[in-house]
Amino acid sequence: MKSVITCDMEGRVLTMNDDAVKIFGYKKEEIIGKKRVSIFSPGEVVIQNVGNWLSTADKLGEFVGKTYFVKKDGSKINAKISIRPTFADGKSNAQTGYCGVTEVIDENVDVPINFSTKIIKGVAITRVPFTSASTLPVLAIASYYAGIGDGLFNVTSLVLAVLGVLLLHLTSNVFNDYFDVSDGTDEGNNEYFQPGGAAITGGSRAIELGIITLKKTKTVAKRLLLASLTIATFLFYNIYSVTGSTENIKSALGVGLLGLFLGYFYTARPLRLVSRRGLGELAVFLAFGPLLTLGSGFAISSETITLFSSEFYILLSLGVPFGFLTTNILYINQFPDADSDVLTGKNHLVVTLGKKVARWGYFIFLSLGFYSSVYLTDLLNTHQYFDKNVFLIGNSVLYLFGLFIFINLYKNYESRELVKSNINTIILQTLFAVFYIISLNLFFV
Repeated sequence: MKSVITCDMEGRVLTMNDDAVKIFGYKKEEIIGKKRVSIFSPGEVVIQNVGNWLSTADKLGEFVGKTYFVKKDGSKINAKISIRPTFADGKSNAQTGYCGVTEVIDENVDVPINFSTKIIKGVAITRVPFTSASTLPVLAIASYYAGIGDGLFNVTSLVLAVLGVLLLHLTSNVFNDYFDVSDGTDEGNNEYFQPGGAAITGGSRAIELGIITLKKTKTVAKRLLLASLTIATFLFYNIYSVTGSTENIKSALGVGLLGLFLGYFYTARPLRLVSRRGLGELAVFLAFGPLLTLGSGFAISSETITLFSSEFYILLSLGVPFGFLTTNILYINQFPDADSDVLTGKNHLVVTLGKKVARWGYFIFLSLGFYSSVYLTDLLNTHQYFDKNVFLIGNSVLYLFGLFIFINLYKNYESRELVKSNINTIILQTLFAVFYIISLNLFFV
C-alpha cells in the first residue's frame, strides 16, 4: 500500500490516491484544495526537517528517508517516504510542486527534535520577525533625540522601552492568532502565503501545525502580557529616577494602554475592529504610528514632555509615515486571505472594497506615508546632524521601491505571484525605519 500525494510549491494538496485515504484516514474532499501536506506531520518535524527534505529533492531529484506521520485519529504511522519535484509538462518548464510517496513500515521511527528547532518553534508561534515594525521606530525616536543634542534620552529607558514594545507586539500577535482560530478564520483559509515554510499571511499557522494547542496559545499570550507589564514597571521606575517626575510615566502609561487596547481588540470580541470596515486599519495606523513614536518619546526622554507642546507634536508627527507603511503590511496581507475572511465576517478594507478596487488603497497609503515624511523636512532641518538633501533623496528612492511593489500588486492581486509584494512591503517598512535612524542623526558626516 503506497500513498501518493501531490502538492504545489507552498504545500497545498492537489491530488491524493485511494491508498492515501486509507493510510491517513482523511477523505479526499477534506484535504484536496483545502489543506496542506503539513497536516499529516507533527509540527516540530515539519519545522526541523521538511525544508531540508525539499531542498534535497530539488538538488538530487529525489529525497528518500524515514519519518512518522499522524493519522486523522491521532495514531502514529511509521513510514518510508520519497519526495520528488514536479514540473509543468517536463523538467524544461518551471517547477510546480512536489510528489510524495509514503509506504507504511513496521519499524518504529523516531525523529529527534533539536534545541534549535524549539527556538524556531517559539519564533513561529509569536511571529517575531514582524516586530521590526514596532521596535525600529523606537530606535528612530532615540536617533531623533541624539541628533538634537547630548543627554536628551536615557539609554536604560531606551533598552527597557524596546523590550517592552517587543513584548507587547508579541502579545498582540499571539492573541490575534488565538481569536482568529477561535472564530474559524484560520481554519477556513487555505490561500495564505507560506513560501519556504515561513508564514507571511494568514497568521502563524502554529495551531494548525500542532506546534501548540489553542488553550496553550492563550496561556502564552497572557504570559507575554505579564512579562511586558513587568518590564513596564522597571521602565516607569527608571523614568521617575531620570526625570524626577511622574508626568512622563502617566503619559507613557496612557499611550501604552491605548496601544494594547487597539492590538487586543483588533481581533477580540466584542469590538473585533478588523471586521468593522476600516477601523482595523485605523487601529494599526495609530498603534504602529503616532502612538508608538509619542509613547517612545515619553518613555526615553530625559526631560518631562508637556502635553500638546511643540515636542509633543513632533513626536506625534514622526509616527505618521511609520503608521501608513506598517498599515500597508497588514493591508496587502489581506488580499490572499480575503475570500476566507468574508465567510467569517472579517470585513476589512480589502473585503469591503473588493480586491480590484482595493489595489488603489495600497497606493494611497504608500503615497500618504512618503508625503507625510517629506512634509517633515523643514521641521527636522533644525537638527545638528540632519541633511535635507540626504533625507529627500532617500525618501524618493524608497518611494520608487514602493511604486515597484504597487505595480506588482496591481498586476498580480489575484495570483500567487503577489507574495513577492507581500515580502517587499515588509522590507520597505524596515528600510524606511533604518533610513530614519540614520538620517535623523548623521553623526558620521
